[in-house]
Amino acid sequence: MTAAVAAAGSSADSPFGPLVARFDAWFDDVLDHVRGNPVADRVFYTASAFGDMSILWHLVGAGRAALDPDRLGEAVRLSATLGVESILVNQGVKRLFKRGRPVFEGTRPHRLRTPSTTSFPSGHASAAFCAAAILSGRDPRRAPLWYGLAATVALSRPYVRIHHASDMVGGAVIGYAVGRVARALVG
Repeated sequence: MTAAVAAAGSSADSPFGPLVARFDAWFDDVLDHVRGNPVADRVFYTASAFGDMSILWHLVGAGRAALDPDRLGEAVRLSATLGVESILVNQGVKRLFKRGRPVFEGTRPHRLRTPSTTSFPSGHASAAFCAAAILSGRDPRRAPLWYGLAATVALSRPYVRIHHASDMVGGAVIGYAVGRVARALVG
C-alpha cells in the first residue's frame, strides 16, 4: 500500500478478517501501477462521477426511451429498480457492516464527491451490476457493453480510493442478484 493510503485496509479494520484485508491491500497495490496515468485517471474518475446516484444508468434508460418511445416503461422500471436497490444497499446493508472507507491523504487529479455512507458494499458497483443485469435481459446482444460499463464503474471506486476492492466485489454480487430478481419479477 502506498504512503498516501493509511492502513484502513488492515485486518483490524476489516469486518471480514485478514484474508480479505490482504486481498484489499494487494488489489490497491496493483492499482497503484496504473494510478497517475492521465488516460486511466480520466476514465475512472469520470466513471465514478457518472456512477453517482446511478446517473449513467438513468441516462441509458432515458436515452433508450428517447430513441424508442416503446421503451419508456423499461426506463421507468430500470430507474425504479435502481431506487429500490439504493435503499436496500445504502440504508440496509451498509448499516449492518459500518465499514470505514480507505483513508486517502493525497491530492486527487480530478474532482470527486466524497460519500457520506460507510464503505461496504460499494453502491456504485451494486447499482452498476443491477443495471447491467436488467439491461442485458432486455438486450442480450449488448450484454458485453452493459457489463463492461458496470465493471468500469465498479472498478473506479477502488481506483479513486473511495472503496476497498472487497467493497466493489460485494457490491457487484449484491447488485447482480437484485437485478436478476427484478428481471424475474417485473421483466
